[in-house]
Amino acid sequence: MKQAAVGFRVHSGWAAVVAVCVEKGAPVVLARHRVYLVETFTYEFRQPYHTAEKMLLGQAREFIARMQAEARRLAYRAVRELASRAQEQGAKLTRCGLLLASGRALPELEKILASHALIHTADGELFREALLHASARCGLRDFTIKERELLERAGQTLRLKSTVLMDRVTELGRSFGAPWSQDEKFATIAAWLALRASPRSRRQTKTRNVRES
Repeated sequence: MKQAAVGFRVHSGWAAVVAVCVEKGAPVVLARHRVYLVETFTYEFRQPYHTAEKMLLGQAREFIARMQAEARRLAYRAVRELASRAQEQGAKLTRCGLLLASGRALPELEKILASHALIHTADGELFREALLHASARCGLRDFTIKERELLERAGQTLRLKSTVLMDRVTELGRSFGAPWSQDEKFATIAAWLALRASPRSRRQTKTRNVRES
């Protein structure tokens, strides 16, 4: 059974998700989704640290923990469904590729809530962590890369100029129709790189960045 990878590009409360395998050296898109990582898609829940900023510290900690658990549950369900869909197409989902923002570790909750810049960072990291956590539960090896480094790394690894790479990825989405924006294209490249990554460059998923206390 051929191996497949899923790529994620995360936003506040949702992620663009693309599953990819490689046939005869060329990527093939198996599935394209937009996965919601909150039950109620409103600002209050899509921006959990912004919401927690207005709470007492104990309430904020409880709220963040609840949102993290919810995001992990929804992410796990989504990854399992993708694995099942890939299997129906003769592929086994074994890896994930995730785009990072800064990739910097976050301090304890009290310090996060005291900094508007850290609040923005923490909102994104909560949902990224949920996808990595879900991928690990499903037995996937993770490959993470800062988004600003994606095209350069992909060009080096795949030996393609950025313009050629983007043309190929754009063409991959034609049969799916809209949406096939930069979200889906970058998620596709992340998945493709995950399939090409050597064992030494992959990192086993650890719960990181978002700290609850």
